[in-house]
Amino acid sequence: NEHGGVSKGMRGSCRGIVSFIFARSLFSSSSSSVHAFQPPLRTCQVDMSVFRKVPDKDLFVSEPNPMWFGNPSNEALPTWTNKNWLKSRFHFSFAEYSNSKNSNFGVLRVMNDDLVQPQRGFGAHPHREMEICTYVVEGELTHQDSMGTKETLGRGSIQFMTAGTGVEHSEHNLHPTNPLRFIQMWIVPSRRGLKPNYGSMSGKDVDMKDKWSHLVSDVNAPAKTPVKINQDVNMFASELSGGKTVDLTLEKGRQAYLLCMEGKVQVTSSTVNESLQRHDAAEVVGPATLKLEADQAGGAHLLYVEMAGTGQDSRYA
Repeated sequence: NEHGGVSKGMRGSCRGIVSFIFARSLFSSSSSSVHAFQPPLRTCQVDMSVFRKVPDKDLFVSEPNPMWFGNPSNEALPTWTNKNWLKSRFHFSFAEYSNSKNSNFGVLRVMNDDLVQPQRGFGAHPHREMEICTYVVEGELTHQDSMGTKETLGRGSIQFMTAGTGVEHSEHNLHPTNPLRFIQMWIVPSRRGLKPNYGSMSGKDVDMKDKWSHLVSDVNAPAKTPVKINQDVNMFASELSGGKTVDLTLEKGRQAYLLCMEGKVQVTSSTVNESLQRHDAAEVVGPATLKLEADQAGGAHLLYVEMAGTGQDSRYA
């Protein structure tokens, strides 16, 4: 199950140190451990429209030593059967996963799918020159930063930080028994030297049932969203009941990174017929109109990040 199993990826003793250095740069630090480059399962392309599946098996999996982030030694818990306190899936080159062929998708520089043991977390660490958005999938995320912010957010919530000229923050799962899972995304900002900023939206305040909820947009765009960041990026999330559908439409010159966070969804169009399940992702390049139908038995919990681009920076190019 999700809270069990052995890591598929390599483990390197450099993760704790490299992660902090990496946070100050637009590029990840080098490491001797490089995940094998895998071709896509299937690519559909007509008139420059592209759909490329990124299966869970191709993601790098990291389970770092708890002491690297200020945690005590591992302990056995009935709700946790992973090797270490944290199980991260890296969608792009990050920390001990160094892969020059998979360093970004447009301005999306990082997407990490983090599963955190109860009463563990990331101690205070710095960031610079990034727009950082975090979506809570399961459990409760407690954030504290050098700007004086401290809050706890639950399922369906999203927070952002403009790291700008520099900020420190910590992220913890303070719940005594329940795991925490969140998706953290780093967006390259439209300009450097911005004043640090923080904001959030509680999942209790948004309706994403059987439809897309527009959560994030550009500060310069007219769209009214709970989170505004300094880049031409939009983020949408949806919780689909069994058998329900939503469309994903992209104009020419736009691209999106689609993630199936929970459940299973069938993606179809005149040229696409693909299934995405928990942890699977896809690169989509417009013009494209896709129909997403949730699994009848378990539904689907989806997120996508939309931005300018024509897919040249694909890991599969």
